[in-house]
Amino acid sequence: MRRPLVAGNWKMHGTRASVAELTKGLRQQAVPAGVDVAVFPVLLHVADVLDGVSGGVVMVGAQNCAVEPEQGALTGEVAATQLRDAGCKLVLVGHSERRSLLQESDEVVVRKFAAAQSAGLIPVLCVGETLAQREAGETLAVVGRQLASVIESLGVDVFRQAVVAYEPVWAIGTGLTASPEQAQQVHAAIRAQLAAASADVADGVRILYGGSVKAANAAELFGMPDIDGGLVGGASLNADEFGAICRAAGN
Repeated sequence: MRRPLVAGNWKMHGTRASVAELTKGLRQQAVPAGVDVAVFPVLLHVADVLDGVSGGVVMVGAQNCAVEPEQGALTGEVAATQLRDAGCKLVLVGHSERRSLLQESDEVVVRKFAAAQSAGLIPVLCVGETLAQREAGETLAVVGRQLASVIESLGVDVFRQAVVAYEPVWAIGTGLTASPEQAQQVHAAIRAQLAAASADVADGVRILYGGSVKAANAAELFGMPDIDGGLVGGASLNADEFGAICRAAGN
């Protein structure tokens, strides 16, 4: 049985004051014992969040890492080894905003995935299609290509220590949400693609849904057989809402 994971991507939000308030609210949430919880704050606030959730059940991750795993001459970047040293457990790679706005290619995503794992971090591989791609019937091909880039470069076994997050780009921050059936179709295809290389790996990997996840729709989404939790955006900036989503994952 796969253990649910609910992760909050705070994106480029937060001040020291608001982050302190949010972490205080997270500490007050009742989280089911069978659910893993993680948050991904702005790098500037990682240390504050680690202090704020210390001794609790919330893991802390980073939103990005450099393609090079070790320290070096790469101005403005942060190495996966530095993230691990700071106390991070996970890191997002391939988020659609970085793929589209910063033109990160599948090759760059693969390098970041490998860098994260070499440093002992759990990469959360984000995959997903745009609205135009969905309307053209290309969803499974796009997601399959993004997943295959990692499998073909690094081997399927890397997913024993990784998470996959399916985020339809058209549902991120728009208020639109894939129906549970739409999300399940893609999650099942991801698991089938992994199973073609290793049934054991496919059975164990956690696949999260992201895209306007809220307390109101979380239980229905998480009730699908191949959806193992959520990568939550805006709703994770409200401790009570996020706590309700975590509890939905426990049901």
